[in-house]
Amino acid sequence: MRDRPDAFDEGLLLPALGAWGIEARTLDYAPVGFGDYHWVADGRWFITVADVRRRGFDGLRPAMDTAAALRAEAGLDFVVAPLRTTDGATLLRLDRHRWAMSVFPYLNGLAGEFGQEQPAGDRAAIIDLLAALHATPPPLSTPARPLELSGRAVLEQSLQDPRLPWLGGPYAEPAREVIADHAAVLRRRLAEFDRTAARTGEPVVTHGEPHPGNLLRSGSRWLLVDWDTVGLAAPERDLWLVARDADDLARYADATGRTPDPGALELYRLRWALDDVAEFVEWFRSPHGHTPDAEESWNGLTSTLENLAS
Repeated sequence: MRDRPDAFDEGLLLPALGAWGIEARTLDYAPVGFGDYHWVADGRWFITVADVRRRGFDGLRPAMDTAAALRAEAGLDFVVAPLRTTDGATLLRLDRHRWAMSVFPYLNGLAGEFGQEQPAGDRAAIIDLLAALHATPPPLSTPARPLELSGRAVLEQSLQDPRLPWLGGPYAEPAREVIADHAAVLRRRLAEFDRTAARTGEPVVTHGEPHPGNLLRSGSRWLLVDWDTVGLAAPERDLWLVARDADDLARYADATGRTPDPGALELYRLRWALDDVAEFVEWFRSPHGHTPDAEESWNGLTSTLENLAS
């Protein structure tokens, strides 16, 4: 996130590193990613702080444990996994209700951006990486990721009476208006999702968000970061974000013996868009200011609605 978290005491972080046996002196905020907050300690450790009020500490911890197991036990060296504390934990509470912290090695590399087009050679390398992940037996901690809309209640509530005012901040009323303008599109797309939601196959271990923003190129290696969405689901949950043509799908089929389902690819694409709209709606119906993150969310909302309408 570009914005620093509200009501968070950064002074908690350096002492908390002691749980990992780390003594650090410097701490620099890293305005990267979207959703969680990040700092770099002594140029050696990458700290992630998550607001666990929505997904819950006990919802995030299995994902962190799974990433650690995929690297340490399954031997997947492309997994950038959280380090364990001296007590073996991958996630540490910083307070009773809201903030939790994980620590990763700081790695030099070049990350992409969400929506960035990748050349065929890069896609081939990433598809090979996903094929290896999908072929890995799931650790016991791997959470299930059922095909459902996590933000459905928020989205349907916003469609019940789009004339009622929203009071979250400067983007609240513009967001309400653009949702009202696209109400028919959203209802049609929700019905489309419901008609096709049964179209998924046998689950495998999936990353959940292997887009360019979560891929780090370090020398000749590709690394996958941001494992909070890892879970058991159909392989198309990952593939729709990477595969662009028949050659990509054929490469995956050759590597795994499993032919991707084009219908399931489109279903996961639709699910992503609808959940994005719900997340933006929740953002703009909550207290917010005119900040870089809010502006990025506004651009994301309008572009996603345009794509859903096309």
